[in-house]
Amino acid sequence: MNRIYQVILVCLIFQVPVAAQQLSLFTQYRQNIGVINPAGLSSDFMVFDQNTTFGASVRRQWVGFTNPPTTQLIQGSYIYNGDNVSLLSGGYLINDQTGPTGFTGLYGRFATIFSDNIYDHGIAVGFNVGLVQYRVDITDIEFLEANDILITEDQTRLFPDVGFGAFAYKRFSGGFMDDSQLYGGVSIPQLIGLDLEFKDSNGEFFTRRVQHFYGIVGLIKYLNDDTFLEPSVWAKYTFNSALNIDFNLRYKMATNFWLGAGGSTAGAVHAEAGILVGEFPGSDNTFTIGYGFDYFFASFGPETGTSHEFNVFYSF
Repeated sequence: MNRIYQVILVCLIFQVPVAAQQLSLFTQYRQNIGVINPAGLSSDFMVFDQNTTFGASVRRQWVGFTNPPTTQLIQGSYIYNGDNVSLLSGGYLINDQTGPTGFTGLYGRFATIFSDNIYDHGIAVGFNVGLVQYRVDITDIEFLEANDILITEDQTRLFPDVGFGAFAYKRFSGGFMDDSQLYGGVSIPQLIGLDLEFKDSNGEFFTRRVQHFYGIVGLIKYLNDDTFLEPSVWAKYTFNSALNIDFNLRYKMATNFWLGAGGSTAGAVHAEAGILVGEFPGSDNTFTIGYGFDYFFASFGPETGTSHEFNVFYSF
C-alpha cells in the first residue's frame, strides 16, 4: 500500500488526532494571500496600486508518491477606495485532493480597510464565508485485512466554513526606506473546527479538522523605480504540532523578471521565478506568470520528492 494511504487509513479507523497541516500549502504564498488571510491585500495592489486582481494556481506536491496532494485554485478580489473606510471583496474556488481524501470549497471574502489613503497605509479586518464538500473515496483505499472495511461506499459531507484575518501595511517616505512598504497579518482561515462523521449501513469512522493559525510579515524594499527586494516570513501552527516557519527572499529585476529562494523549519527548500508580461500599452494592466519549486530533505520517513506550483494573475 502507498505509504500516504496507510497513514490516512490508520487515522480514520482509530480516530487518531492528526497534528499535521490539513489546509492547502503554497510556495508562492504572497500571490495567494487572500486564501491564507481573508483581510490580506494582493501583491499587485502593494506594488502596482492595482485594485482588481484575478488569478489561478495549480500545485502538485510530493511527486514521489502515487496520487500525491494536488491543489487547484481560482480567485479574484476588488478594492473599493472610500474616504476613510475602504472595502475589499472577492472570492475563490479551491479543490484539494490528498490520496483518497479531499475537499472542494467555494468562498466569499469581505474586509474593511481603515485608512484615509489606502495606497500609503491601512489596517484591514476581514472574514471569509464558504461551503465546503469533504469526501473520502473508499475505492482508492487498499485495506490490510478484509475485515478492516468499516464502510463500503464513497462518502461526501457538506459543511459551512468561516475564517478570520487582520492585515496592516505602511509605505515609508524619505531616507533609506523611501517608498518601501512593510506589511503583516494574522489569520485563522478555518475558524470552525469540524468533527466529520462518515457512515453507511456497514459501519462508520470519524476524522477531525482543526484550526490553523497563520502569521505573515514582509518588507518590499525598493532599490530604484523598477527593482525591489522582498523578504517575507509565513508562520503556521496547529495545536499539538511544532511551529513551522517559511523564510523567503524575492528579487524583482528591472526587466520585469523575478527570482526567489527560501527554506522552512520543516526541512524544505523553495525556489521561484516569474515574469511580468506587461504593463500593456495604453493601460496600467499587468499579466504575471509564476513558478514555484519545493524539495524536502527528510531525515526520517519516506522520500516525498519535489513539489511544483504554477500561478497566473491578471490585474488592473
